[in-house]
Amino acid sequence: MTRSTLGPALDLTLTGARVLRPDGFDGGALSVSGGVIADAPAGRQVDLSDCLVLPGLIDVHGDGFERHMAPRRGALREAANGVIATAAELAVNGITTGVMAQFFSWEGGLRSPEFAASVFDAVGAARHSLPIDLHLQLRLETHMMDDFPQVLDMVAAHDISYVVLNDHLPHKRLSEGRKPPRLTGQALKSGRSPEKLLALMQGLHARTAEVPEAVAALCQTLTARGVRLGSHDDHTAKARANWRAMGVHVSEFPETSEAAVAARQGGDAVVLGAPNVVRGASHAGNASATELVREGLCDALASDYHYPAMRQAVWRLVDQDILRLEDAWALVSSGPARVLGLTDRGALEDGKRADILVLEADTRRVGAVISGGHIAYLTGRIAARFLA
Repeated sequence: MTRSTLGPALDLTLTGARVLRPDGFDGGALSVSGGVIADAPAGRQVDLSDCLVLPGLIDVHGDGFERHMAPRRGALREAANGVIATAAELAVNGITTGVMAQFFSWEGGLRSPEFAASVFDAVGAARHSLPIDLHLQLRLETHMMDDFPQVLDMVAAHDISYVVLNDHLPHKRLSEGRKPPRLTGQALKSGRSPEKLLALMQGLHARTAEVPEAVAALCQTLTARGVRLGSHDDHTAKARANWRAMGVHVSEFPETSEAAVAARQGGDAVVLGAPNVVRGASHAGNASATELVREGLCDALASDYHYPAMRQAVWRLVDQDILRLEDAWALVSSGPARVLGLTDRGALEDGKRADILVLEADTRRVGAVISGGHIAYLTGRIAARFLA
């Protein structure tokens, strides 16, 4: 990705730290030159004794940016500044590659097609001036079949490489002729009256029989364009098999162990929510991500709605003796890189992107973040060493 507005990348050699390489930790120096990990000393040395040097985090699914794009209800014109603030928050949390998961949904408001377009425009305008590598995910409601042509145009126009499909319609309530729970609050968020929102939901629900064929055709087109496809909140093995048959090979946040096992047995990637690990349970009462990790049913941990959760989840898994630090860190670095097909990052090895996170070993705080060879974040006593 072009970084022309950032100026030249750093030449540095980091010494004295414990460095996490593909085969484990060692105490050797790590050099950075031309935006990649170098195989020989470069530039000046920075002493990082008493620090951990780790691959930068790769977040495969995060929607925590919404608070920056719309700081309060109705304030939906902050997209440009919101992208800059999002990149800053990612950097503070050691995330060097962030996938911004934006809804395209009948739910309206922050999830409307119009708001999605504004977010994608803002990211496109700012991404080349920011050290954090921002990617776009379009989260599509499966019943919005009439909008599929617009979706295809948007994917092409904004170079969106990852589309995730979900269905948030309350089908059981609608089929019973009852109003969905929290209808009034949802209507306020969408900018519609409760009556209009209910009518919209009922109309979409009435066309459920048309959805499988329309979605299958959309998936076929997206796959032919090289777009990665995921499903959200898989609940059963059958549902995962149906998605796999349509070329959807990433299972994001499966709700049950059954669905996660089915994904793993079918060769699909499993993405779990880091906040679920931090909490020790799903806030919605679904499968425990910690237990799924323990069972080896996780390829990547994602920030979901809280960017700090990625680091927090790693340390929770380590402190509970569920995984070694090397293996837990893989769930937020090399694992996500494989899920996204990003072969140029995720590990500190020669020739890969210089995406580096420096932690204070005693406090586990982020002291420095280098993304693509550029400083993205620098603070405290580690900053003093870089600036000495």
